[in-house]
Amino acid sequence: MIRKGKKNNSKKENQLVIHQSFIYSMTRVRRGYIARKRRKKSRLSRKGAHSELTRTIAQQERRALVSAQRNRDRKKRDFRRLWITRINAVIRKKGVYFYYSKFLHDLHKRQSLINRKILAQLAILNKTFLYTISNEAIKKEDWKESPKMISIKFPGVYSPGG
Repeated sequence: MIRKGKKNNSKKENQLVIHQSFIYSMTRVRRGYIARKRRKKSRLSRKGAHSELTRTIAQQERRALVSAQRNRDRKKRDFRRLWITRINAVIRKKGVYFYYSKFLHDLHKRQSLINRKILAQLAILNKTFLYTISNEAIKKEDWKESPKMISIKFPGVYSPGG
């Protein structure tokens, strides 16, 4: 029950006093094993975490996913740069072309279907074959009048129509 306090001549007149016996409190809920089971399950699924705290592990996992996505894109860029560097080194060394861009432009004019990855592998494994391709691309035919694909016979490989 709420009752008025004793009257004093001080500034704290009419102070409300609440007796402790009238305060009702809820009983304590023991919610141990459900939450613990959920957190333990998530912790066990994330091997290699550097913490035992659930929130920190979740943050680390999100950070790792972001880094993985970023590095997948980065890997594609790095390989493309590597292929371009390899092709450029081989064609400049032999003196076939002075510029990588000119070499690729001539290949595209001749409607070559060889991509940079394959050209880079040819540059490492079979340089003479790369020179053959570049010589085909260099030919002084008028490519606007007769756009013809480069057709080179691969020894020992079946090619339809040829």
